[in-house]
Amino acid sequence: MISTVRRTFGGLVWPIYLVVCALVALAYFAIPENDATNPLRIVLYCAISGSAVPALLCGLRAHRPRWRLPWLLIASSQAVYFLADTSFYTAHYLLGITTFPFVADILYLAHYPLIVTGVLLLIRARSPRRDLLSLIDATVLGVAAALLSWLYLIKPLTTGDESGLTTAAYVAYPVLDLALLAVGLRLLLDPGPRPPSFFLLVGNLLAFLGADSIYVLQRIDGSYFAGNFLDALWLAGNIALGTAGLHPTMAALTQPGPGRELNLSPLRVTMLAAASLIAPGILVLENARVSNGYVNAIAAACAVLFLLTLGRLVVMVSEQRRLAVTDSLTGLHTRRYFEMELPKALARASRARTRLAVFIVDVDHFKSINDRYGHPVGDRVLVEISKRLREVVREGDVLARYGGEEFALLSTDVADEDVPAIAERLRMAVAREPVVVDRAEWIAVTTSVGAAQATGQEEDPLQVVAAADRALYAAKAEGRDRISVGERPVAVTAVDHTAALGYLHSVSDQVDHCLSSHSHGRAVGSYARVVCRAMGGDAATVHNTELAGRLHDVGKIVIPESVLGKPAALDEAEWALLRQHPDHGYHLLRSVPDLHEIAEIVRQHHERWDGKGYPLGLAAEAVRFEARIISVCDAWATMLADRPYRHTLTVDEALQELRDGRGTQFDPAVVDAFLRLHTDGEIHRLPPLLQAKS
Repeated sequence: MISTVRRTFGGLVWPIYLVVCALVALAYFAIPENDATNPLRIVLYCAISGSAVPALLCGLRAHRPRWRLPWLLIASSQAVYFLADTSFYTAHYLLGITTFPFVADILYLAHYPLIVTGVLLLIRARSPRRDLLSLIDATVLGVAAALLSWLYLIKPLTTGDESGLTTAAYVAYPVLDLALLAVGLRLLLDPGPRPPSFFLLVGNLLAFLGADSIYVLQRIDGSYFAGNFLDALWLAGNIALGTAGLHPTMAALTQPGPGRELNLSPLRVTMLAAASLIAPGILVLENARVSNGYVNAIAAACAVLFLLTLGRLVVMVSEQRRLAVTDSLTGLHTRRYFEMELPKALARASRARTRLAVFIVDVDHFKSINDRYGHPVGDRVLVEISKRLREVVREGDVLARYGGEEFALLSTDVADEDVPAIAERLRMAVAREPVVVDRAEWIAVTTSVGAAQATGQEEDPLQVVAAADRALYAAKAEGRDRISVGERPVAVTAVDHTAALGYLHSVSDQVDHCLSSHSHGRAVGSYARVVCRAMGGDAATVHNTELAGRLHDVGKIVIPESVLGKPAALDEAEWALLRQHPDHGYHLLRSVPDLHEIAEIVRQHHERWDGKGYPLGLAAEAVRFEARIISVCDAWATMLADRPYRHTLTVDEALQELRDGRGTQFDPAVVDAFLRLHTDGEIHRLPPLLQAKS
């Protein structure tokens, strides 16, 4: 019942508020200005200004954003602004007081620190890790705006014959507007989500900044009078702010965004280029009267240098982005790129009511090629296979190197009857002729191909890949060098995988035997279950968290024991090998039907809150909730267990490590929950390692 009321609130109240405020604004401008109507005009104007405050508070109550403080500060700022409007228009229209500065100006200036702080906290919530690129870009634009403001707003105000108090009040407006512009630009450039409430809030900032700047210019030339067109801008800003608070997406505004990729949009490049040209342009304009060729030449050279430097950065960033999604050996896309494109392709297929297909191509007996001929020859074989696959793939489809000897193809708009033909074309492209190693030797290479089709309607990308994986294993089980087309992926919830899980548990215990005298996986699963339940996880989430915690290290089974049990510090190559275990665990678990979700949790358990983890570099809430819990529980169990490479920490030392990692390595909410549970005695000491069955 409550959720229904909230949906109704979010769906109806904001458009009603918007329409009512627009009608009130039209009435304000329709009423002629005279002594008889001035009180009504004041009421109408201030009603719109003040309405944004309860609108923001009602939005907070209804939509319950995770971060409330930014919105509370913005609401407080608007409350002060409403008092300023009331005092200004009452004094101007009813009392005939037009002196400057006035009490209203103190209130107008007082609202700036509140809204600047609120927007800063909003940015902090949306960008939990430092986004230096956006900060630098916002600073470039801010410096250009500051130069214009200084030359054409602030400096003229300091050269008049007004009193010191009047000059200070004049100057305070553009200076504080610059502060608001700086945080507004930072908000505009951050990688967080951009729902409708985002654009409404930005509209409020832009309307106020534009109106305030014109207001100062009119004050300078003496043309300002109350009730001119600036009132339309201020009223529009007030309405936009109130609507932003009531809109259902206001809760999403404080959610962190995905990690920023190395990319520069055309709009951002244009903005940076324009900002870089402002200083040379002003220099030319200011010296036009002098006709100083040297100054103009220097300004022109500066402009060209700025543009060349920016162009070089754009090319460099574009190249870095290309390298980040391109496999260095084969030149194909990387698995990360494939996994980023698959959800987008599913969404497009759902909208267009078409089907797509995923193909997994695995080189048969590739290990024997490496063992017999060596890795350099194996690399040449992979390069040749990638070349042959590329020749038979349609333009626009995504071909990627998915693993060591695995390739993946994402093909869109594919009819049912075309899937086997495409799979066979991929297989024959490799098998049609041997791979020539040198003039005297060649290698016959074959592949097995698994395929699965999807429509994109309520289908999980992991399920689609898992279906193609199962088809691939079927092709291998039937003798290799053949294709297998799987059924359309479906969510299965009641299949007994007792034997498979029993095997995975034994593999996890085997890994524990190599690392410690404690049952690490069992302990992490137990801790994770307690923490997840305490944090409000439902039964399915608690079960998945416990199982993923139990199996989180299963991928270490492929890491040599010489690395796992090394008593000294690992070298760089050994660390690189060890960091692959989340991926190994992911591939091992996803081969079991219906464990694709557990596989994804296991793959993410070494991701960090600040985005510096591995293997995907995810940050904050982009990391799965279950994986964030396991990360804390894994660290706790590791610190209290004896490991070959370091001594066991005391409980107090381990607790301090968790506190130190709060907000950087670990999710602050998970750490807080874990510490509370530990204080309450819910986190027990590690159980001894169970004896392996012979």
